[in-house]
Amino acid sequence: MPAYLHTNCTGSTPATPATAFLGTQGDEPRLQSRVAGMCHTQYGVGGFMPYGFTGVLSGAATCFYAFVGFDCIATTGEEVKNPQKAIPIGIVSSLLICFVAYFGVSAALTLMMPYCQLDTNSPLPNAFKYVGWDGANYAVAIGSLCALSTSLLGSMFPMPRIIYAMAEDGLLFKSLAKIGETRKTPFIATLISGAFAAIMALLFDLKDLVDLMSIGTLLAYSLVAACVLVLRYQPKQPNLAYQMASTTDEPDNNESVSTSDSQTGFLPEEDEKCSIKAILCPKNTDPSKLSGSVVNYLAGVIGVLIVSCCVVTVLYERAVIEDKVLFGIITAVLLFLCSCVTYIIRQQPESKTKLSFKVPLLPFLPILSIFVNVYLMMQLDKWTWIRFAVWMLVGFFIYFAYGMRHSVEATYSAPPEPETRMDLNSDSCK
Repeated sequence: MPAYLHTNCTGSTPATPATAFLGTQGDEPRLQSRVAGMCHTQYGVGGFMPYGFTGVLSGAATCFYAFVGFDCIATTGEEVKNPQKAIPIGIVSSLLICFVAYFGVSAALTLMMPYCQLDTNSPLPNAFKYVGWDGANYAVAIGSLCALSTSLLGSMFPMPRIIYAMAEDGLLFKSLAKIGETRKTPFIATLISGAFAAIMALLFDLKDLVDLMSIGTLLAYSLVAACVLVLRYQPKQPNLAYQMASTTDEPDNNESVSTSDSQTGFLPEEDEKCSIKAILCPKNTDPSKLSGSVVNYLAGVIGVLIVSCCVVTVLYERAVIEDKVLFGIITAVLLFLCSCVTYIIRQQPESKTKLSFKVPLLPFLPILSIFVNVYLMMQLDKWTWIRFAVWMLVGFFIYFAYGMRHSVEATYSAPPEPETRMDLNSDSCK
């Protein structure tokens, strides 16, 4: 099924319809009927990409779910001896293995039979039967059972741990963070997430669930890229999350920082006036409050520009905008503004905190990741966006009604009460 979705959505088919039937040249009537069947109006016009490059990107947005499982590796950070080294290697290796596997199966299906004749319920057995390999159906059945077992494990393993981590941080209800006494696993989160997944699978079609999972994953990856873009240009913040990410001990001279400065989350620094020169050519080699604020603001600006550019491109591809000149002007202006914002972000001083793994090519790689993810999201249909909007409303309700008030990270980052600050100052005077 994953190989079928990848092949069918990307529109991959042999270069010419007749090449798929070279073995049937002696049966000309049957050949003509099959070729005529390939030219049905609901399919493309033929060729390797019958729906063009737009069809390939639209299929990529749906088939993105094939690479979702690697987040299982990231959720095992507390169960790995050396997570700083093992997790990056595991993520990259799993992505490469998945790519080779899916690419190989998709290429085999593409070369075995035309995409428009694949059976939506059993594409691989149908393809093997088409070429006369009926015995291969048994191997496909065994492989399907193994794939279903792996998929079930890959879905049920990370979700309870994600729910547990969010409940521990106060973003979800504390009862979801309860650990079993014997197995030491989040059994309540496992039961609730498993039951909810079963209900969703019962009510919705596979295509709808795949699209919903794809759009949620693409948004999550876009937010991760935006967070990387913002955090790498922020001043040193000795809060809980940043200390957990650091792999080196802080120097002893940091302990001499005054209480008032450390409570604000920044090390003491000279005041820097906001000006065009200070933004375009900052003098400081270390991030400051001004440079961090500039990157925060520009990250939001470039997000709006990327969304606007992707929306305009999709509208032009779907013939909503028919004027090529207007499309070219709007796209050129948006890309120029994106380039200017990227240049300004590039000029800001980058954090020198030593981490075990850093994203290279900053800020270009995170911005490119956001652009690709948003563009793939725009390729999904409107019903996927409607379901996603409902899902987001539920999440916003839980966050603003419960999570925002019980967040542990917000408690660490919040400034102390005035009475507490006065007590600290009086103690220091003594």
